Amino acid sequence: MILMQLNGLSKSFGAEEILSNIKLEIKENDRIAIVGRNGAGKSTLLKIMANQLSYDEGELIKPKDLTLGYLSQHMSLESGKTIWDEMLEVFTSLLEQEKQLRTLEKQMEQSSNLSEEAYEKLLKNYDRMQVNFQSNGGYTYESDIKAVLTGLNFQDYDYETPITDLSGGQKTRLALGKLLLQKPQLLILDEPTNHLDIETLSWLEGYLASYPGAVVIVSHDRYFLDKTVSIVYEISRHKTKKYHGSYSKYLELKAQEYEQDLKAFEKQQTEIKKMEDFIQRNIVRASTTKRAQSRRKQLEKMERIDKPLGDESSASFSFQINRRSGNDVLKINDLGFRYDGENENLFSNINVHVNRGERIALVGPNGVGKTTLLKVILGNLKHSSGNIQIGTNVQIGYYDQEQANLSSSKSVLNELWDEYPTVNEKDIRTILGNFLFSGDDVLKPVQALSGGEKARLALAKLMMQKANLLILDEPTNHLDIDSKEVLEAALIDFPGTIIFVSHDRYFINKITDQVAEMNRDGITVYLGDYDYYLEKKAEEAEHQRLEQEAMPVQKNEPDKKRSYKEEKQLQSQLRKKQRRITELEETIEKLELKIAELEEEMTKPEVFQDHEKSFELNEEINQLKQETENLMEEWTILQEE
Repeated sequence: MILMQLNGLSKSFGAEEILSNIKLEIKENDRIAIVGRNGAGKSTLLKIMANQLSYDEGELIKPKDLTLGYLSQHMSLESGKTIWDEMLEVFTSLLEQEKQLRTLEKQMEQSSNLSEEAYEKLLKNYDRMQVNFQSNGGYTYESDIKAVLTGLNFQDYDYETPITDLSGGQKTRLALGKLLLQKPQLLILDEPTNHLDIETLSWLEGYLASYPGAVVIVSHDRYFLDKTVSIVYEISRHKTKKYHGSYSKYLELKAQEYEQDLKAFEKQQTEIKKMEDFIQRNIVRASTTKRAQSRRKQLEKMERIDKPLGDESSASFSFQINRRSGNDVLKINDLGFRYDGENENLFSNINVHVNRGERIALVGPNGVGKTTLLKVILGNLKHSSGNIQIGTNVQIGYYDQEQANLSSSKSVLNELWDEYPTVNEKDIRTILGNFLFSGDDVLKPVQALSGGEKARLALAKLMMQKANLLILDEPTNHLDIDSKEVLEAALIDFPGTIIFVSHDRYFINKITDQVAEMNRDGITVYLGDYDYYLEKKAEEAEHQRLEQEAMPVQKNEPDKKRSYKEEKQLQSQLRKKQRRITELEETIEKLELKIAELEEEMTKPEVFQDHEKSFELNEEINQLKQETENLMEEWTILQEE
């Protein structure tokens, strides 16, 4: 079934054409990515699809009853409610149904006051409503809310926290969570990966993989797109082109397509040149004039192949160094940090040894202190314990994700020229041109630049430093995919050392040879790219699971002597807990079977016509359900411990 179809759709803002003759089709369960440069019109197209923006020409066809959910790039949930109440709002109709069921149950308790016909009608109505309530998720909506909140990293929050107390990023995550709980037939997401750490991104990928509707995504996170989509629409030069496959497959198909088109164009150009030469040589000769005229007609009728257009202009730069550093670039020993006035460290026991030429990706959950660690290395913040040693001839270049080192009052040109006054203006303009600032663009005030433009300007300043140690904090934020690829190429060829923080897993895979996982009590280094890191983490988790199942005695001798009794007691408690879980599962299964038997019994004419018997059975069913619910709650608690 087709959920939405766009035919010949066009959109302009004033005299500027944004989209032209757009064709796009969305079917049930499609997973679609819309890709293109910043400014290509991706967000505009999503707004049109979500009925947030009008279009100038063409048609947009969709069923009248289509349910649609839209997450804009800068959406933030503004509400005076608590986290839980805001999520609960999604299930208003279920809560109303639940109230109606409770009302019917109370009426059934007073069945002695009803006639047989009225009671039979009441039972049928109750049965119909209960089936409907169950099929719509009436018994699972609370667990659905908890699952989404946990997936979006709210598991440590009090659900009674007012939304007004949350940060902008947290409000955006809640807006996404609310949208996911609504489960519309068509989910339209504009940059859904903003404000998500890697763990949350992985959860969202899994959630979208099993989502029961169609999903359309705009994202600069290529790893995320590879995991979630199977169709890619590229917007280029105001038009769309469709590719089947993941994002990586799209890149492959696009490259193949360009090569084939270029070969076909060059082959035809060779044929045209031969024909033109033949005509030129033979048109004046009496013996060959007819043949030449025939070739001319053939040439005139030939359908000319246009030269395939290459990629639109991309930034072009490379990172050089002033001088080579020593082999020991950075040593961090037992480093700890706490903010003034805080009793506890933000992080401690950080030990890292960085050698020349290494590329280290610093990963870990949001809030663990990754950016703070970079600032401590730079000397912008003072550590509370441990020490840092910077190696011989090490010159540090820093990319700040907040672009705090840019002066908002300056022009783009002066932002660079003031720092390097001995470089002539022509060379400064050339450098800015490599970062896509051309003509009058260089006279723009920095404060008027977009996020992507500021990122390119900050990279231009970093390039001019020629530092041999690059410390980068989220360098791909605000960059479109093409700019990310240029940055990757520049860093791959960089002759120095790189330490960087990034949530862009595709970027990490391209650049790094080590992944340093940071926690509040230390760093664990994995020698490999991000995919290798994931493999090792999975192996560690499996090894830990097997160890827990086997429950071996600690090998460390001092621990053995110190906690042997405690270890035996713990094993006994775990065995007891497992027996209780098994016992609960068996009891719950028996209760559910009993409830099903009683509900079947109540449908028999001789029973539902007997008011007293029906009332007794209904009371028994309610008691069994309450007992089942209590046992399920105990089972859940034991599983989570």
